[in-house]
Amino acid sequence: MGATHTISLWMEQLGDSLAARPALTGDIEADVAIVGAGYTGLWTAYYLKQQAPDLNIVVLEARIAGFGASGRNGGWVIGEVLGEDRLLAGLDPAARALSRALLHDIPDEVGRVIAREGIDCHYRKGGVLYCAARYPEQEARLRQQLADWRAHGHGADDYRWLDVAQLNERLRLATPYGAVYSPHVATIQPARLVRGLAQCVERMGVTIYEESRVDSLASGELRTAHGRVRARWLVPAVEGYAATLPPFGQYQLPVQSLIIATEPLSDALWEEIGLRHGEAFSENSRQVSYGQRSRDNRLVFGARGGYRFGGKLRQDFSLTADEIALRRQLMVELFPMLAGVRISHGWGGNLGAARRFQPHMVCDAAHGLAWAGGYGGEGVGASNLAGRTLAELLLGKETLLTRQPWVKTVASLGRWEPEPLRWLGYNAIIKSFVWEDQTLNNPASPSWQRRLAQRLADRMESLMR
Repeated sequence: MGATHTISLWMEQLGDSLAARPALTGDIEADVAIVGAGYTGLWTAYYLKQQAPDLNIVVLEARIAGFGASGRNGGWVIGEVLGEDRLLAGLDPAARALSRALLHDIPDEVGRVIAREGIDCHYRKGGVLYCAARYPEQEARLRQQLADWRAHGHGADDYRWLDVAQLNERLRLATPYGAVYSPHVATIQPARLVRGLAQCVERMGVTIYEESRVDSLASGELRTAHGRVRARWLVPAVEGYAATLPPFGQYQLPVQSLIIATEPLSDALWEEIGLRHGEAFSENSRQVSYGQRSRDNRLVFGARGGYRFGGKLRQDFSLTADEIALRRQLMVELFPMLAGVRISHGWGGNLGAARRFQPHMVCDAAHGLAWAGGYGGEGVGASNLAGRTLAELLLGKETLLTRQPWVKTVASLGRWEPEPLRWLGYNAIIKSFVWEDQTLNNPASPSWQRRLAQRLADRMESLMR
């Protein structure tokens, strides 16, 4: 088995050699040069070619298509974006309704494309269960979140409360307190999607160069170790890898997400667990645990994350025994019937976090640059929205997509503070979340301590906005 198969369970399941496409050698010209053969870059190429088939588009990828977060994530296609309510707060009710409809349509748009292009990525639109579990305070927070959704105009068709009996019909947790169900989420096999998109855009006439790391980007030119591209538009679609391509690292920092997967589970175990209709699920703590049922009947379970001093990328995602043990412990707390099940895979990836914890899509015509990022863990769906938006911005169109509040100017982007402020702030926030979780998950914790832990975590969470 080649080293590339260790990227994730998803990449291993592809069953092909993952041999790299030819690298760029020499100098070429193009209309649009995209850096990164992940979701953002490939969706942008796809929608550009759909609307302007004659464009000469090239994609340069440092490793292979899907090597980054696109081949490593949890497989959720979410019909929302990070910080959505804050982004839409300034819009009038009619504009807000149009924006919400645009977001809720993301999973369906992905479904339409994969059906049209024949990409088999195990797409199922079963919705999502946001669950109150492990301790009762989660129910109060989740009910407040539901009230906030209602206040922002979301109806019962978008988010509805499930009592314990209704939740148990869909998912059986050790200590259920209820859940919110939303239909606006689909699950996929993410590596099959990104690799299928790469093949699709090639059929449309896009050239992909792999093993072609871009070392510099400026003045309409990309340079690699063995060639360069001159283009009217440069699109650095690097998300969590923005730190490798200055100055984009100041707008989005790499943080790490870690995931485990069980061995394939028996039908009897799945009868105990649920998830018969392709639902995704998450547990409503501030350090979210989440998962889905894979096509081959594994439980894929992600939890917690990390940040490295200086925004350093993590290169080795062979999870340590402690990293696997923590996620296994959380999984078994939710599903005690899995106590004896073997963990067959563990992996992770670098994703991008923007300073205001909101995504951004930017078109800087003066410098011939367009980019998107800051998806904060919701990139499978948000990248599709970004690809459509960047395509229309590059083509100079005025549409509903280009008028959204996540379309930013360079001047309006938040920049991250210098170290050690980022490191200190991150660790203070995470320590408050860990203390809250440990306190609330301990039935013996006194009520004053439980209240204090929640207030401190509330205060620290506000610093993220």
